[in-house]
Amino acid sequence: MLGSTHGTFTTDPRRAHVVACGELPPHTVHGRAVTADDLDVSGRPLYAGVPDLDRFFRPASVAVVGASDAEGRPNTGITRQLIAWAERVGARLHPVHPTRRSVFGITCFPSVADLPEQVDLAVLLVGDPLPVIEQLAEEKVRFAVAFASGFAETGEEGAAAQKRLAAAVQGSGLRLLGPNTNLNAFEEFREDLEGPAIALITQSGHQGRPVFTMQELGVRLSHWAPTGNEADLETADFISYFAERPEVGAIACYVEGLKDGRAFLLAADRAARRGVPVVAVKVGRTEAGARMAASHTGKLTGADTVVDAAMRQFGVIRVDGLDELQDTAACLARAREPKADGVVVYSISGGTGAHFSDLATEAGLSLPTLSAAKQAELHQWIPEYLNVSNPVDNGGHPVGDWRGRKIIDAILDDPEVGVLICPITGPFPPMSDKLAQDLVDAAEQTDKLVCVVWGSPLGTEDAYRTTLLGSSRVATFRTFANCITAVRAHLDHHRFTAHYRSPFDEAPRTPSPSFRKAQALMRPGQQLSEHAAKQLLRAYGIRVPREQLVTSAAAAVRAAGLVGYPVVMKASGAQLAHKTELGLVKIGLTSASQVRDAYRELTDIARYEGVDLDGILVCQMVERGIEMVVGVTHDPLFGPTVTVGLGGVLVEVLRDAAVRVPPFGEDQAKAMLSELRGRALLDGVRGTAPADIDALVEVVLRVQRMALELGDDIAELDINPLMVLPRGQGAVALDALAVCR
Repeated sequence: MLGSTHGTFTTDPRRAHVVACGELPPHTVHGRAVTADDLDVSGRPLYAGVPDLDRFFRPASVAVVGASDAEGRPNTGITRQLIAWAERVGARLHPVHPTRRSVFGITCFPSVADLPEQVDLAVLLVGDPLPVIEQLAEEKVRFAVAFASGFAETGEEGAAAQKRLAAAVQGSGLRLLGPNTNLNAFEEFREDLEGPAIALITQSGHQGRPVFTMQELGVRLSHWAPTGNEADLETADFISYFAERPEVGAIACYVEGLKDGRAFLLAADRAARRGVPVVAVKVGRTEAGARMAASHTGKLTGADTVVDAAMRQFGVIRVDGLDELQDTAACLARAREPKADGVVVYSISGGTGAHFSDLATEAGLSLPTLSAAKQAELHQWIPEYLNVSNPVDNGGHPVGDWRGRKIIDAILDDPEVGVLICPITGPFPPMSDKLAQDLVDAAEQTDKLVCVVWGSPLGTEDAYRTTLLGSSRVATFRTFANCITAVRAHLDHHRFTAHYRSPFDEAPRTPSPSFRKAQALMRPGQQLSEHAAKQLLRAYGIRVPREQLVTSAAAAVRAAGLVGYPVVMKASGAQLAHKTELGLVKIGLTSASQVRDAYRELTDIARYEGVDLDGILVCQMVERGIEMVVGVTHDPLFGPTVTVGLGGVLVEVLRDAAVRVPPFGEDQAKAMLSELRGRALLDGVRGTAPADIDALVEVVLRVQRMALELGDDIAELDINPLMVLPRGQGAVALDALAVCR
């Protein structure tokens, strides 16, 4: 089920069209009735609900159920930490324990029902949280945290217990964090740091520790949400909430598995609309990683290619390592919107500048050649024999006096420059100290991004610890790779959000006229014959060859005359997926006798192979064009997904394909083609005519419409090959396979 409770809408996709037509009672989200305008054509939500988590992070009152002050007990240390946290956030704390009168000198109550006030948050230090959850719901408590483990991460029995926990929460008004979570939400955050903050979301608390400790390097953090098993509150809820917080400059996530793919995309869409960058480590690129993630959080990780494409589609910046997560999130939180895409590398060593420039260019960063006038200006302070075109090599000595700041200011003053990167591969006082200070001072006076890579393995130098890390304007890195990753993410993010149009705003709300025609062709649980699959395509306006389905040799000859020679003849039958391998395709037939012979041979093979046919297709032969594949598959996390790639025999050999999750617009359909390694074939190579890309894009969009309207009824749709003809001549689906759910 793609809908989730609380944070998004809850609806049954199989009743979608009835809901959209207003024939069912409306669902609600946060007390507001959901209308047809809130749902797409398949009945899925178009907008992310944002849970009001203010009282979770800043409660007025807190109950600690299972509180203890007995030395040596785990609950005692947790209780002590929660008391300290409650004091910091100004909350009244009430211990709850059936046999204690006080805990750490604070009056203790035997049960939640005995509390002197309605509390905002209850922290459960009990092995079985289910009975307490039911009590909390009765007492109208707003939030609860369950630390207990032994749920979905342990197997089927634990998963069943977690379902009971989720069911108790659903519809109660209580929101639950966990189970299998920890104390990270109640850490002590530094209050003395300024500037935009990082909000942190992790499913594994330990994996968020490197980001949290960045506070000691001067990077501000505002929140930490350790989501655990996500029986209720999930990563998507916190992304939606953090995207609305004015102090949050970037959201950093460590994700092991997504609970609800649709909810995640709606949350990413909300962040993209507001220009808030989301940086994520997503575990599960390999089978081994996926297995470990499932064992840790009991979640489905999903096909990684789909996850990767979905994140890219909605502007989520995916990184691989925790070091990349912390550096990229910090850079994005601090950096202002770039004025230009140009990157200038400035160094005291020609070798350092050349090395960094090679890596940056290979990563796709733009290193523009500085103008002749700008180079002449720089040569006022830099010897003529040194290169200043970009990278800029100052030779070393100018950084030690008044010239160093002049050079930096001159580079930043160039309108083509949006980012200045200065790699300092090793400390060399006093010049490195002055260079660091000049970079910090210049960063304070400009709205452009200034980055420094401090290469010393020690990291104890005053220029690094005090000068660079003491600046909230300079982005400081320890490696070339992390700097390049962060700068590229910074430029890509702002380029993406500047042109972002939410696909959910343009998603169809009502079924197209094609829907009822197509619905009549569906056969639940069956594979359609090629003839029926092509009828499905015709219903959605996708062009297929002229063809007729015949059941006799004489009819085949008449059909060939009507279709026009040369023709192709193919066996057509349900459950017949691999016709070529069985010899059930004949091409290039040019006469009546060849057609008669082909008909007899095809039917003989079918009888021998035990294949049930609904007839033989006599088809127009289409030869000139580029073979592509366009299809729909059903992802367990995201639902229907659309794929386009090189088709024919190349689809299995090259595996050159791009994926998107509906809904998406024409810009994303074109972006899919740009991602293909074989994209140049569509533009025309070695004298071949350019293909009709517009027609290909139109087919992708029509298939997407099918995915939206029929996606819960289609397990698989495969148009292969789709012959894309020369420009202006269209595209023709030569073969199609459709499997109904």
